[in-house]
Amino acid sequence: MRTPKRVQAWILAAFTGLALTSALTVSTTQAADEKPFAENKVVLQISDNDPTKQTLVLNVASNLLKAYGTDKVDVEIVAFGPGVRLMFDDNVNKGRIGGLSAEGVRFAACGNTLTKMTKALGHEPAINSNAVRVGAGVVRILELTGQGYTLVKP
Repeated sequence: MRTPKRVQAWILAAFTGLALTSALTVSTTQAADEKPFAENKVVLQISDNDPTKQTLVLNVASNLLKAYGTDKVDVEIVAFGPGVRLMFDDNVNKGRIGGLSAEGVRFAACGNTLTKMTKALGHEPAINSNAVRVGAGVVRILELTGQGYTLVKP
C-alpha cells in the first residue's frame, strides 16, 4: 500500500519536530487571533458566478453574525473558480462586502483563479479592497477545516 505524499510529509514532520506551513495562503493563525472568543467557526464557499448564490452566501454570513454575535462567530468566505467574481472590485455586492468586513467577516479570493482570469482577460481584475488573495481557494478551505471550521456551501 502506498502512503500519500501529504501523509509522508506529516510523518516526517512528526519525527523531525518540524511544523508544516503553506506558502500559498495567508497566515493560518490569522483567523484564530482575530476572534479569540469565537465559539463557532464557519468557512463559506462560493464557486460559481450565479448572482443569486453570491447574494445567498452574503446572507448566510450576515445571518450567522445576527444569530451568534460578531464576537462569537468567526466567518470567512472563500471564493474560487467563477465564484471569485464576487470579490471583484466592481461587483454589485461591494457595499455588502464592506459592511460584513467591518463586522469581522473575512474574504479570500483564489490566486490560481485570478491568474487564469488575468490571462483570459488580458489584464488583472481588480479585487475588492476587503478581500485577500490566497494561493489556492480550495487549499485555504482545507486549512480552515483543519483548524476546526465547518464548511458550508450555500
